[in-house]
Amino acid sequence: MKIKKTILTFTTLTSAMLILLCSCVTSQTKKQEQGLNYEMFENWLDKTLSREIPDSVVAFCFNIYEDADDKWSLELIGASSFDAEDSDWPCDEVFTTRDNPLPWFEDAECKQIQQEVQDIIKKYLERGRFAYKLREKEGIALGFVDGNLILL
Repeated sequence: MKIKKTILTFTTLTSAMLILLCSCVTSQTKKQEQGLNYEMFENWLDKTLSREIPDSVVAFCFNIYEDADDKWSLELIGASSFDAEDSDWPCDEVFTTRDNPLPWFEDAECKQIQQEVQDIIKKYLERGRFAYKLREKEGIALGFVDGNLILL
């Protein structure tokens, strides 16, 4: 009787472990297939821009980060200076979403990610709720945090 109970307990635990493992794999696959879409960007940026933006912000830059395991993130910084000829202007940040970036999972190369982010930002600039807060500044740029900037 004790042997049957032990086998039954072992079988139940093994089944539970398999279900948990399948759940984790499915969850990771869904994350990787998620990608960045306009709705998630719009929600994140609307929450960000609904806050008070310091008067000292004269330009915005969207920084793209390549994290690990197909994870990417995006932050918005506001800078107190802007110079189209000097790509260091975003270093003068006076506003940032660093504590609340927009993360997503996508199996893609850097160029593809940058193009997707650029397309989504342009779409937001055309019809986003707080697009005027971005457009009223001297400059808007995007790029990988350690790469070249694209002025929009």
